[in-house]
Amino acid sequence: MAEPRTSDVGELSYEQARDELVAVVSRLEQGQTTLEESLALWERGEALAQRCEHWLIGARDRLDRARSERAGAEPNGDE
Repeated sequence: MAEPRTSDVGELSYEQARDELVAVVSRLEQGQTTLEESLALWERGEALAQRCEHWLIGARDRLDRARSERAGAEPNGDE
């Protein structure tokens, strides 16, 4: 098996990273990989999890900005 690369993780969409992370976890749970393969998969999984978190934080920030903009645009009824 080729060693999983972590360098390309930054190019993945949230869905791609999530789906691959699920596959990595499944392979690790099966327990049929060598120690070296398991370590490489673990490292790949960590990188994928960080990528997912990056996407989720970005999405939360966008929602917060949209809510703030909306709240600023709504009349407050005090006039």
